[in-house]
Amino acid sequence: MTPEDLAEVLRALLRRAIADGALALAEHDIPATISLARAPRAPGREQGDWASNLALQLAKKAQTNPRALAQLLADGLTATPGVATVEVAGPGFINITLDTASAGELARAIVEAGPTYGHDDGLTGTHINVEFVSANPTGPLHLGGARWAAVGDALARILQARGAAITREYYFNDHGAQIDRFAASLDARARGQAPPKDGYGGQYIADIAQTVISQAAAEGRDLVKEPQDQAQEYFRSHGVALMFDEIKADLHAFGVDFDVYFHEDSLHESGAVAQAVEQLKDHGHLYEKDGAWWLRSTDHGDDKDRVVIKSDGAPAYIAGDIAYLRDKRERGADLAIYLLGADHHGYTARLKAAAAALGDNPDVVEVLIGQLVSLVKDRKPVKVSKRAGNIVTMQDLVEAVGKDAARYALVRASINSPLAIDLDLLASRTNDNPVFYVQYAHARTQQIAKNAAGAGVRREDAFDPALLDHATETALIAQLASMPRVVAQAATLREPHRVARYLEDVAAAYHTWYDNRRVAPFGDEAVTDAHRTRLWLNDATAQVLRNGLGLLGVAAPERM
Repeated sequence: MTPEDLAEVLRALLRRAIADGALALAEHDIPATISLARAPRAPGREQGDWASNLALQLAKKAQTNPRALAQLLADGLTATPGVATVEVAGPGFINITLDTASAGELARAIVEAGPTYGHDDGLTGTHINVEFVSANPTGPLHLGGARWAAVGDALARILQARGAAITREYYFNDHGAQIDRFAASLDARARGQAPPKDGYGGQYIADIAQTVISQAAAEGRDLVKEPQDQAQEYFRSHGVALMFDEIKADLHAFGVDFDVYFHEDSLHESGAVAQAVEQLKDHGHLYEKDGAWWLRSTDHGDDKDRVVIKSDGAPAYIAGDIAYLRDKRERGADLAIYLLGADHHGYTARLKAAAAALGDNPDVVEVLIGQLVSLVKDRKPVKVSKRAGNIVTMQDLVEAVGKDAARYALVRASINSPLAIDLDLLASRTNDNPVFYVQYAHARTQQIAKNAAGAGVRREDAFDPALLDHATETALIAQLASMPRVVAQAATLREPHRVARYLEDVAAAYHTWYDNRRVAPFGDEAVTDAHRTRLWLNDATAQVLRNGLGLLGVAAPERM
């Protein structure tokens, strides 16, 4: 019996009590989601397998005390097949202990569910646009972009696991002063000059400049001899394309691909920015002051009004943001999630204000702000890249530790905290390395299954869940049962790191079980139903680890 099964039993008990007049509630008072948590652990299972605070949630509405409501539900649960005991604890918690066979049935349920275990339909019918990375095409992806690539892709996978339709989107910043400086930097390098103030350096600028010069030469042009404005325009169009192709290739090698690469410049060329501005003017959300047009963003919770059209008539950056949000909504997004870097804290209020000004609920916008990432090697900070010069790139990290270790390390910590990645630890093949620890657990399940097959242990021959009665089996089954809840929480809270930490708990429980229970018989020992049933549990663990690693975009190796 899974937590979801228990939740449905509780829901049915509430409905029956309402229908019988035993509970002063209405059907709509029953929570849409009834959550069960792991009961506080004591030696053995003295405090149960699962705990619910449902009675505490509903007692006030039902005009009764929580313990009385908890007891009413406990009496119904006690009569439920598969439930061994139910205890009302403290102010009204319900602690539920399953009988051994009912708990063990989960192993078969997981194996039969296969890749869909841990998924649900809680977000079915919702279209979510997840915009992440969106680095300017002026240089290789740095570590901050790498963090967003790992976190954004994992979040998209987790939301999909709950049934959402997802659009992964990269906002291609190809409009503005940074692109001008990039083109000027390429031109300066080609002419053997120092880059302009606030320009770009590093070996990659020399590489791109040389490639662009070769492309121009193939067309019969010598950029160094051309007027600088003409040469810079060529460097702009061809250099940006080369840089962006490299970014896309690096992301693909990192296991991240996007459904939409949206060009900022298209908003200006198509007239979308002008149309959005006129819409806001028509509805009174813009006002004129000092020759500029301002958004009344303070009306919608922002700390100050924002300039949308500058006094020289040029659109400010927020004008593109407004048009872009409008475009996302017109393409069918019910929710637009933006993953932005640590220097974007002001964007939450302004984007929500933009949504409100466009006539939307501000909640159609969510902004997640990620903190900085740094590398440590030999206990010293790694500060620069051999290729980029002034930054450390995603490619540097992948080359140092591999794609899987890089993705796992970037996603396993909360984005709200700065992250220091220890390259020596990630390159090690020890249990102190979290990704190795989890991947090794999966590889071990595959070796155990192979050894069992060689000894004639077949799942298909028997399954007796009552035989999964050892304390380590109880603990492992409890961890496996938590996957749907963990995935749902990770989606709701936008916290993919919860999945990574959960997998480490599963791996720990599995390794402990492995040390105490054999799947294949030893020596001349005969194959028994206990061996066959344990194989189900082994394979269920493999499926959970595989599914969880898949949500993070990390491989589940069969050997290590």
